[in-house]
Amino acid sequence: MRIVSLNVQNMRLRQGVDGARLDGARDGDMPGADSARLDLIDRQLTARLLAEADGDVIALQEVFDRATLDFFHDAFLRPAGVPAYPYRVCRPGNDGRGPNVALLSRRMPDLVQSHAHVTARDLGLGGISEKLAKGPIFRRDLLTVRFGALTLFICHFKAPYPDPRAAWDTRWSEALAARQVIERRFANPARALWLIVGDLNEPAEVQDPGPSALAPLTEGFAVDLMERLPEAERWSYQLPDSAVYAQPDGLLASPALAARFPEAMPQILRAGLGRDAAAYQGARLPGVGQDRPHASDHAALALDLPGL
Repeated sequence: MRIVSLNVQNMRLRQGVDGARLDGARDGDMPGADSARLDLIDRQLTARLLAEADGDVIALQEVFDRATLDFFHDAFLRPAGVPAYPYRVCRPGNDGRGPNVALLSRRMPDLVQSHAHVTARDLGLGGISEKLAKGPIFRRDLLTVRFGALTLFICHFKAPYPDPRAAWDTRWSEALAARQVIERRFANPARALWLIVGDLNEPAEVQDPGPSALAPLTEGFAVDLMERLPEAERWSYQLPDSAVYAQPDGLLASPALAARFPEAMPQILRAGLGRDAAAYQGARLPGVGQDRPHASDHAALALDLPGL
């Protein structure tokens, strides 16, 4: 099985007088003078990047709804020559009208389960602030998908802004909750085969020195497969208008999965990044610009797990 993950940067389907279209890979909700042209090229590049990634299973972040996912699949992925992904999932999360996590798969899942509704009380979590304990614990969702012996947990944790301290609390609570979900699912989590995949939103150290909010997952529980890469090669995102590179995107494996695939090396696919991400000197997709057009502001991750 080849697993691919990508934050597609605010992919949203719009219905206008000229028909349906997708927002481009941009953070702002207000289109600019050249948005229609750039938005179209962005999404063609997103499709081309995923075509080259060629995942059997694709975990996506920042997809607004199932209609958006289906439109992208039919109007962009298939024309890019990508074989069909007949199994598509995008459940409502907790971030207002979006963005949500999503799944494209060529294999039929044995199980699909959303945890968007789960609260700290449901999980018996202590040490959670009163504010976070009042509602759903996941900022978007923890989408659980099982394929045979392997279970994926697709996530998109809270970004480190606008208040880094409050965001750290939210992200730590999400990590704690994800661990509890896994511990409840498996009698012996260390011996089960599972993978947490998605945008964990861990900030660059220069922004947020101190303990990681992911500690409930990374300290004595999961194996960070990204650490198999040289430290300087782990980045998947450039902070806007800076020379700071970060690794918000992650692959956290169970000890059993890491041990079963000791040679499985994550790939970071940066060909769709804008040329202003100058730390990447490799080939880019045709049409990528200085900032935009681009496939996303995130690189894609890929991981091969033969035999699963």
